[in-house]
Amino acid sequence: MDAGNALRAGARRIVAGLALALLAWPLFVAVPASAQQSDQAIRVSVDRVSASITVTDARGNFVEGLRREDFHVFDDAVEQPITDFAAIEEPAQVLLMVEAGPAVYFLEGSHLQAARALLDGLSPGDRVAVVKYDEGAEGVLDFTADKGEAEAALTMVRFNLGFGMLNLSSSVSTVLDWLAKIQGKKTMVLLSTGVDTSPTEAARVLLDRAATADVRILAVSLSAEIRSGAEVSGSKFDKKKVAADKSAATAQEFAKADHLLTAVTEAAGGRVYFPKNAQDFSDAYTEIAQLVRHEYSLAFAPPRADGKVHSIEVRIGGVATSAIAKAAGSEAASGSSEPSPAETKGYRVDYRRAYLAPGDVH
Repeated sequence: MDAGNALRAGARRIVAGLALALLAWPLFVAVPASAQQSDQAIRVSVDRVSASITVTDARGNFVEGLRREDFHVFDDAVEQPITDFAAIEEPAQVLLMVEAGPAVYFLEGSHLQAARALLDGLSPGDRVAVVKYDEGAEGVLDFTADKGEAEAALTMVRFNLGFGMLNLSSSVSTVLDWLAKIQGKKTMVLLSTGVDTSPTEAARVLLDRAATADVRILAVSLSAEIRSGAEVSGSKFDKKKVAADKSAATAQEFAKADHLLTAVTEAAGGRVYFPKNAQDFSDAYTEIAQLVRHEYSLAFAPPRADGKVHSIEVRIGGVATSAIAKAAGSEAASGSSEPSPAETKGYRVDYRRAYLAPGDVH
């Protein structure tokens, strides 16, 4: 057995072990018609490159009020004209992608309540879709601005005993193909243990895909309490202990799962959260809602159709006075003489770092 097969076998053992103690989603929802062809290779002619951008100051405050002229975008170190710009107020598309294996019981009780913090924190015009995955990706709810409908899609799902494959990498790649057809600001919120039974090559493909897709990926790990065997505080499992295999092999698999979630989100210009209790989950979802609500979007025309991966760099310059005042926060409001963080230490700018240029179409 080679190393790749051994790792996949270990991941399958974790999935099977979780299934003996936890509850899983039933597989009763149908894939939307628009997603039926997602298993086929998709070639997209790129006439514009989009990038979603979050700007925070040195203290972690979101910087609002930025204008098109405040941004400078570089393709392989050469500045490009910005052809499209969407400010924070523009609606976003948020896709909730939920692992449908045994560990998804975290969406019950306090964890489902925490997930509502994300829905409640979104802007009224933001649209939400729900997808679940196990062996593959399957649509639950198409994009809608009705947050109550999105909440119902999560609430109505019931848990059954069972286990199976958790093909994380291949499933996320499939969903990125679906999202490629949607314009505007796009964010995937991945609720997952990070355990992956996909072939090794699928993980490498996903990292390349995440780095070049115009989708920000934010991940919330569901595995902390499984590993610790801690009580699931606030849920109907309060008095149950989750069986935890402390073997070195299991620890290695979960470390690999954490690494995958971290690598995928970093490649996509996103973030990963590792909550350990109900409050951590609530805090993570609240921050994610803020990230989505404070997202700029810009686009430029690819300068060369060479079929190669190009680097993207986004810089902030000539920042609007109103934005500096907002970044200064309470200091500006109180008239303090302390310089604004935006003026002294600059900004943190999160965005994807690359894209795949179009090639000659034959």
